[in-house]
Amino acid sequence: MISAFAVGPSAAGAQQPTPAQVQQALAQQPGLGDVLRTRIRESGLSADQVRARLRASGYSATLLDAYLGETGAAGAPLPGSQELAALESLGLPPITGQITSLDTGLVRTVGGPPSEVFGVDVFQRTTTQFLPLLAGPVPADYMLGPGDNLVLILTGDVELTYALQVTREGFVLIPQVGQVHVANLTLDQLRSVLFARLGRVYSGVRRGAGATTRFDVTVASVRANQVYVVGEVAQPGAYQISSLGTVLTALYAAGGVTERANLRGIEVQRLGRAIDTLDLYDYLLAGDTRADIRLETGDVVFVGLQGPRVRVTGAVVRPAIYELARRETLADVIRAAGGFRPEAARERLAIQRILAAADRTTQSIARQTIVIPLPSDQTVPPFVLQDGDVVQVDALGDAAEQYTVAITGMVQQPGTYPWRPGITLRQLMMLARGPRIGADLREAEIARLPADRTNGQLATTVRVPLDSTYLFERDSAGRYIGPPGVSFPATGTAADVPLEPFDNVLVFRQPDFEFQRTVTITGEVGFPGTYALRSKDDRLADLVQRAGGLTPRAYAEGIQFVRAEDNRGRINIDLPRALREAGSRDNVILQPGDVITIPEYQPSVRVGGAVNSPGSVLYRRGAGLDYYLSAAGGFNRVADKGAVSVRFANGEVRTKSRWLFVSSSPTPLPGSEVFVPAKDPNEPRTDMVALVGAIAQILASTVAIIVVATR
Repeated sequence: MISAFAVGPSAAGAQQPTPAQVQQALAQQPGLGDVLRTRIRESGLSADQVRARLRASGYSATLLDAYLGETGAAGAPLPGSQELAALESLGLPPITGQITSLDTGLVRTVGGPPSEVFGVDVFQRTTTQFLPLLAGPVPADYMLGPGDNLVLILTGDVELTYALQVTREGFVLIPQVGQVHVANLTLDQLRSVLFARLGRVYSGVRRGAGATTRFDVTVASVRANQVYVVGEVAQPGAYQISSLGTVLTALYAAGGVTERANLRGIEVQRLGRAIDTLDLYDYLLAGDTRADIRLETGDVVFVGLQGPRVRVTGAVVRPAIYELARRETLADVIRAAGGFRPEAARERLAIQRILAAADRTTQSIARQTIVIPLPSDQTVPPFVLQDGDVVQVDALGDAAEQYTVAITGMVQQPGTYPWRPGITLRQLMMLARGPRIGADLREAEIARLPADRTNGQLATTVRVPLDSTYLFERDSAGRYIGPPGVSFPATGTAADVPLEPFDNVLVFRQPDFEFQRTVTITGEVGFPGTYALRSKDDRLADLVQRAGGLTPRAYAEGIQFVRAEDNRGRINIDLPRALREAGSRDNVILQPGDVITIPEYQPSVRVGGAVNSPGSVLYRRGAGLDYYLSAAGGFNRVADKGAVSVRFANGEVRTKSRWLFVSSSPTPLPGSEVFVPAKDPNEPRTDMVALVGAIAQILASTVAIIVVATR
C-alpha cells in the first residue's frame, strides 16, 4: 500500500497535510521514485539543464541526480518532500493528490511452507506483477471520476496551463470557462466537450486547420477507489486502491486468498448485483486477463468457499491440489498439472476415491482404487472425477526392476542397458560404442538365464560368431580404421543375434594382444633412444646390438640399469659378461619401462666427505682404498674411519667393514666415488686404553686356561 499526496501550492482554504503525514505518505509509496524519474525524462531536459534550473531556484544542483538517466536494477530511490517540491523549478507540474491509501499491488513476503493448493502461493510472494499503472497515459477506456487530477494545456494565441481536480460532484472548474462535468467520460469524450466550452471563451479554439489556439487535456494522477474484499481472503475489509486497479490488485491488497478459497469463481458485485466472475486458473494457466476487470468505488470482490478438489500426485510436472470447474474431467486436470513427466508410466492411471456414505459398510472399506487404462496413443480419457479423488501417476521403476542386457569385456563402455523386444547383439555393441582396440571379433560368449534350474544351474553359455561389421570406425571408403590384430571373418558372414532379457555378453581380448613395450638406452651406444621390444624374450645384449653397440668411449662396467616395473629400481648388471655370454643371468630379459645408461669412461675416482682435501684422484690400476684416501690428504679429525663407502659407476655401494682385527676395504674402480662420513658429535667416544686392557686380560686368561689344559 502507498499514499498519494500533494506537494506545492494548493487552493485557498484547502486542508494542508502535516509534515508527519507527508513523510508517512512518502514512506508508503515505494514506486514514487520511478514516477519522478519518468517525469524528468519525459520533460526533455538534459542533466545540465536540470542542474542549472535547480541552482537558479535556490536548490542544490545535485538534488535530483539520483533520478537522471535510466532506471537501475534496484529502481529509483524514494524521494523526499524537497525533491518533489523542486519539480516546479523545472517547469513541471507537481505530483498532486490527496493523502489517501492507494494500493500498488506490492505485498510483503508471507512466511510459512508453500501451499499444496495450486494458485494460492501466487499471492504469498513479493511481486509487482499486478502493480497499477502509476506513470504514463491512462488507458483509452478509463472513465474519469471524483478525485482524478487533470492538466489542461492551451497553446497558440493563448499560453496557459491549468491543474484541474475533479470534485466530489464530478466537475472541474476552469478559470473563465466555469464548471465542466467530466464524471464517467473518457478523455476523448472530454475533449469533444471542451471544444464547445473553450470555444465560447477562446475564439481561436475550433476544429480543423483554421484553429489558432490548441488545447490538450491529460490525467496527471488518478483517484483512489474504495472497494470491499470479503470471503476467503487473508484480511477481509475495505481497501483504498488505485482507480486503475483490478480484481487481482484488490486480492493482493487483502493479503491473498486462503487455502479454502474458490479460485474458479471469484465474483465482482456492483450496486448489489454480480457483474463478472474471475476464474484464476485462466490467468495462471493461459495468461488470460479478460475477466480481470478494473474496479470502481463501492465494488465488492467476493471469494467464496472452495469447490470440488482433487489431488494429483506422482510423475506429473506440477503435483498439487486442483479445484474442479463445472464439466472438467481427468484430462483437464492432467493438463492443468502440466502433463506427464518423461519418466511417467503411461500404461494406466490409478484414482483413489472415497466412497459415498451410503456405499460404505465399514470404515475399513471406505476407499476404492479405480484403474484407468490409457490407449496406445496415451491420450487421457474424459473420466469424470469427484471431490476428494487422488490421481496417482506412477513413475517407471528403477533400473533393477526393468529388463536389461549387459555387455562386458573389450568394449568402449561396458555396462547394463535396457532391454527391448528385437534388440540384437550388434545394436548392443553400438550402445557400448563399439569394440576396444584388441578385441577378438571372431566370436563372443552370451551367458543366458537357464530354462531349467532343477540341477542348480545358474546360467547357460553360447558362443556366437562375429565379423568385421562390428567395427564401427571406418573411413569414407568404408575401410576399417584401427590397428591390426587377429584375423576375423569379412563383412556380412555372421548373422545378427537377437538378445533375450538379462543376457550377459562377453567380448574377448585377442590372445597375447598388447601395445608395444618400450625401453630406453642412453649414453655411449651407437644410436641411443627409446626402442620397442620385438618380443617378450628380448634381452639386454639384443638391445645393445640394435642400438649400434658400445662406442670406444663406453665404460661397460659402469652400466646403470633401472627397472620401473613394480618400482624395482636399480639392478646390478655385469654388462661385459652379458655381452660375452648370451645365457648368463646378467643378460636379463627386458621389461617395459627399463632404462639403461652406459656412461663414458672416466679414469678418475672422486673422494669427498671428511677428508682434508676433497677432489678427484686419477685412477690407478690395482690401487686400494688407502691410496685414494691418502691422495685426498687423509682423514680429518672428525672422520668416521670405520664407515668409509665406495659408490661404483653402476650405482652399487660398498662400505668398509671390520670385525675384531680383520678389516675389508672395497677397491675403487674408474668413475667411483669414495665418501668418508663425519662422526656423530653426540655419540659417546670409546676409551681405547680401557678397551685394549680388557682385551689383554681376556687373552691372558685364555692363555692360562690353555696351559693348564695341556698340562
